[in-house]
Amino acid sequence: MIRLASVIDTFESAFLAQYRDRLRPEHIQALAAMKRCRTSASPKMQAACTECSHHTLVPHSCGHRHCPHCQHHDSQQWIERQLARQVPAQYFLLTFTLPAQFRALARAHQGVLYDLLMRCAWDTVRTFSRNDRQLQGIPGAIAVLHTNTRALDYHPHVHLVMPAAAIDPDNKRWRTKGNGHAKTGYLFNHKALATVFRARMLAGIEAAGLSLPQRHPRQWVVDCKAAGSGAPALIYLGRYLYRGVIRENDILACDSAQVRFRYRNAKTGRFEQRTLPGADFLWLILQHLLPKGFRRARNFGFLHPNRKRLIALLHLVLCFDPGGAAARVKERAPILCACCGAVMTIVRTRIRSAASTRVTVPIPTEGTC
Repeated sequence: MIRLASVIDTFESAFLAQYRDRLRPEHIQALAAMKRCRTSASPKMQAACTECSHHTLVPHSCGHRHCPHCQHHDSQQWIERQLARQVPAQYFLLTFTLPAQFRALARAHQGVLYDLLMRCAWDTVRTFSRNDRQLQGIPGAIAVLHTNTRALDYHPHVHLVMPAAAIDPDNKRWRTKGNGHAKTGYLFNHKALATVFRARMLAGIEAAGLSLPQRHPRQWVVDCKAAGSGAPALIYLGRYLYRGVIRENDILACDSAQVRFRYRNAKTGRFEQRTLPGADFLWLILQHLLPKGFRRARNFGFLHPNRKRLIALLHLVLCFDPGGAAARVKERAPILCACCGAVMTIVRTRIRSAASTRVTVPIPTEGTC
């Protein structure tokens, strides 16, 4: 496996020289964090064996939310929290896509456009649920923002995992729709969803004081597919929620000039490969960094985190058990002693050495490399 840290170490100078005019402070911070992740330059933690006298130093992970080498435990925790909130209804996976003509605007105003994408997608499905003859209530949805295609190109879109169910707060009724089959079913008309979503996005962009592109399509794209119990869709989204945009296992080769990686083609299901200059590859990764403090995943409606008592009541009244295993958070994998195989405990953290002192990464100026 080729570590992203080694790719950064190889092409950092060329990347900073080529993309210095497009970098924000968070790009520099992410680059420095991922370069040190679990290397000799990162802080150490001291582990002591519970059975013998063996001690060892283990490097800390960087903890950056875009690092592909970190956050696996957090990803698993998120998946299990969402699975514990499942309700007895057919689920759907809806995808709201921002047209290509708006991508330059999204790059320049990421916080505004990303927030609009998520809020307008939710407002659209909430309106449709209220007006639906079978639902007539407030739905629940789990929204996750993605900014990349599988080939890592810039492509902002929002996925919503949504049960075909709603709560009528006035009459205190629980309503569902759908035929219950995992791969079939109907929620809302995707063309009607796209029309309403487009209108809300355009109004939100103008309200934010931003200029619309001179030319943009009249027809936008919203996809709506049945997702069975919702578990496969939630697991799919959760795997990419905290691990950056590429797995290190997908980085196939790295030499002094180029990086080659693989991705799965969504249409054919087959793996394809892409080769780029090292500096361009790093930009392909770093362009997907989210603004500081921006939450990529959000829960809406009756699936909001502050609705825990309501979800528990639904499980009780509807005699539905989402599964005991889904509600339990798995413990982190233990560190085992190299001498006797017993479990080791962490006795000290953040031990710094001369190699782990903070080093700022300068952005080269003209005439430097």
